[in-house]
Amino acid sequence: MHGEYKVPGGKLVVVDLEVEDGALRQVRVAGDFFLEPDEALAAIDSALEGAPASMETAGLAARITAALPESTVMFGLTAEGVAIAVRRALAHATEWSDYDWQLIHEAPQSPALHMALDQVITEEVAAGRRPPTLRVWEWASPSVIIGSFQSLRNEVDLDGAARHGIDVVRRISGGGAMFVEPPSTITYSLSVPDALVSGLSFADSYAYLDDWVLAALGDMGIKAWYQPLNDIATEAGKVAGAAQKRMVGPNGGPGAVLHHVTMSYDIDADKMLEVLRIGKEKLSDKGTKSAKKRVDPLRRQTGLPRETVIEKMIDSFRSRYGLAQGKIGDAELTRAQELARTKFGTEEWTARVP
Repeated sequence: MHGEYKVPGGKLVVVDLEVEDGALRQVRVAGDFFLEPDEALAAIDSALEGAPASMETAGLAARITAALPESTVMFGLTAEGVAIAVRRALAHATEWSDYDWQLIHEAPQSPALHMALDQVITEEVAAGRRPPTLRVWEWASPSVIIGSFQSLRNEVDLDGAARHGIDVVRRISGGGAMFVEPPSTITYSLSVPDALVSGLSFADSYAYLDDWVLAALGDMGIKAWYQPLNDIATEAGKVAGAAQKRMVGPNGGPGAVLHHVTMSYDIDADKMLEVLRIGKEKLSDKGTKSAKKRVDPLRRQTGLPRETVIEKMIDSFRSRYGLAQGKIGDAELTRAQELARTKFGTEEWTARVP
């Protein structure tokens, strides 16, 4: 069995192992990390040898930590990262490079249609009718997108939204409200087979699926990191928020994961505060007194036009994993348009949590 895991902000960990009588055997850990002293690597292998194959990540990490020499120093490597690689080997997880990735980047769409396209495209990936897909959104109008479980009236000032001509829609994933204006927002979705995140906890899957965009931002001179559970942050402040939805495949078979991210290229903070109700509890949880200080747009940090930032992100993904140009199929678009009309564009769905 073979498992790989790229430690967020760190290095690649590779584990090869066998399972005999319910225990790990012939465990070999490798990777491009840095580890001192040399004996520490053998200690890691020995710590995992004979461990129950059913042991979860925390237990495996504890075995590794307990076995390390006192002088051990890890660079780009953690005990938990090794444990995750073991779990991915046992789960027969796939890797980014195992897939032929497809890019969708088309003309602006309405907010309701974007919500519908996320559902349809991810369902198509789950059914095996579409390859894993990176979809970069273009917005036809400003919008507030609330999470699947948020209260509409608690999150949005509907009078403020109407005054500024802003549509309110509800997505299928959880998480918080996002304020979107077309020239000021970069949004993308990853629709991937669930095998890509096999062996990862829900929280770890966020970091894993965000890692490529951290590298892309790094290529643009921005030091960014994953901030649990679902933010991408820099020294200047938050730049993006992510959300996920898991979908079961046909007849209960292997499914797919929708991971979408909204990034602030620029922002009208005053308008945002007239539309969103950002409570003191949320601000205190983020360690700040002002909502304006929570977000630091990419325009200021990169000095690049929005289109150039998007182009560089796409180029970064393509250079790492390959990326062929694709499009929304006719049948996909027809179904998405129907869902936008009957579900995502309706008051019943948007106000399902009043």
